[in-house]
Amino acid sequence: MKQHGSLKDIVYQSILNGIFTDEYKPNQIINEQELVQKFGYSKTPIREALVALCNEGILRSFPRFGYQVVSLTREDVAHILNYRLILEGGYLHQSFHSLTDENLNDLERIDEQCKADTDSIWVHWEANTNFHLKLLSFSRNEYAYQELERSMNILKRAYAQFYWQTWSNTTAALDIAHHTDIIESLRKKDLDQALVYLKDDLEDFCV
Repeated sequence: MKQHGSLKDIVYQSILNGIFTDEYKPNQIINEQELVQKFGYSKTPIREALVALCNEGILRSFPRFGYQVVSLTREDVAHILNYRLILEGGYLHQSFHSLTDENLNDLERIDEQCKADTDSIWVHWEANTNFHLKLLSFSRNEYAYQELERSMNILKRAYAQFYWQTWSNTTAALDIAHHTDIIESLRKKDLDQALVYLKDDLEDFCV
């Protein structure tokens, strides 16, 4: 039983990685039988992985036809970014007065990593994600932290969809252009300006 579960996880992660690396493109149909042949597994772990991906909104099932890779639109992304602004901005407002120099130093270290990790799209993405998760973590709200993680996981698929073919160091630089501005505003105790830069930072995703 333990092995069976691991087979499902292997298929699940392989399909997800395929979406991240443009192997499976938006709206492409993934056929169950093709996956059985690819992995050499029985239908059960293959189907369970596909169902799990459907439950998470990553795939869409079409009975007797296959599983379609869900395409994320610019409007979808705009809704998620707006949610992130409310979530991150709201909790930054809450934690602002308790921020310490050590907290801001942690953000600076992550920002330096973001600037260094521009050659690999996903190493860069993880560094950028860590910056925003760290910023939210100062609120000490685990539920909000998990919600931001969930939003970032959805946006990761959108990032692959929009930027995989056009990724460059220029794209990476745009993603993190306002990190330093956010940190400097927080050091100056200027919450309003920090929130403006946070909004600008999130909007850079759609450039």
